Parts: sequence; C-alpha cells; structure tokens
Amino acid sequence: MKTQRAGKKAKGAGSDRTLVAQNKKARHDYLILDTYECGIVLTGTEVKSLRQGRASLVDGFGQVDDGEVWLHNVHIPEYAQGTWTNHSAKRKRKLLLHRSEIDRLIGKTQETGHTLVPLQLYFVKGRAKVELALAKGKKEYDKRHTLREKQDRREAERVISAVRRRQRA
Repeated sequence: MKTQRAGKKAKGAGSDRTLVAQNKKARHDYLILDTYECGIVLTGTEVKSLRQGRASLVDGFGQVDDGEVWLHNVHIPEYAQGTWTNHSAKRKRKLLLHRSEIDRLIGKTQETGHTLVPLQLYFVKGRAKVELALAKGKKEYDKRHTLREKQDRREAERVISAVRRRQRA
C-alpha cells in the first residue's frame, strides 16, 4: 500500500525540499532577524507521520537549555498504524545546530523581546529539517503598518499593470 507523500516541492531549480508544515502567522506576529536550518531528532513514528504531511507549528517555540536547543509545542500527531511504540504528540524535540550557532543564539535570546520561532518543517534529501527564526515580537501598530504597506504595494502593481494593458491596446 502506497501512502501519500507530504506537501509540495519547493519552487526553484534543483530544489529537493518537500514542505510539510509552515507557520505563516509567525511572519505577521514577529520581526524575523535571522534564520537557521536545523536538523531535528525524531522517532520512527514521527517521521512516518510527517511523511503523510501531518504537523502543526502554530504554538511552537525554541528554547536553549544547557547548551542545547529544544523545540517545544510542535504538534506531530500519532502515526495511525503505530503500536505501543507511538510517540506523544507535543513532546519536546532536540534541534541539531553547530556549536557556534548555539553560542550565538544563547547571547541573542537573553536579550529582551527575542525568541526562537519555527517557520517551516520540511524534508531535504530524506532528512527532516526545521527553519528556526530568531525573532522579535511586533507591536499592534507595527502589524497594521506592515499590512498597509502590503496593500499599497498591491494597489501600485494593479495600477501599473492596468496602464501597461491600455498601452498595448
């Protein structure tokens, strides 16, 4: 029996990324300062569940404890065909980073207002990866300002395309 594979292939030439989950709200709620591609330590049933495209990053966050980075509150549901070896859905999972990156994160996360937020969960060449962002929370007026800029850009593009259509006709 063949199972359905996770997500879509990422855009771009020669890209081996297969997207499983994405946290779209994070880019709205946080100002992204830096991103890191991290490996993630998973059990067998977690990988099988991810390959079916089942995961949620909505409440997830990263934390540095004793020189190790951990991912909390990421929901990977239990594997349907699993047995007593199934995993718990919201357990904390270890992230794999280079020592220099961990040291940099330790310094940055101690600053007020900085946090670690997962943006994407995907497979690269068969290995599960997490795109982890060092982020700073936005205020409500910053969110409104970002939405207004986005609307202004869309309106400008519409006007430009309308002018080009008139010139062709």
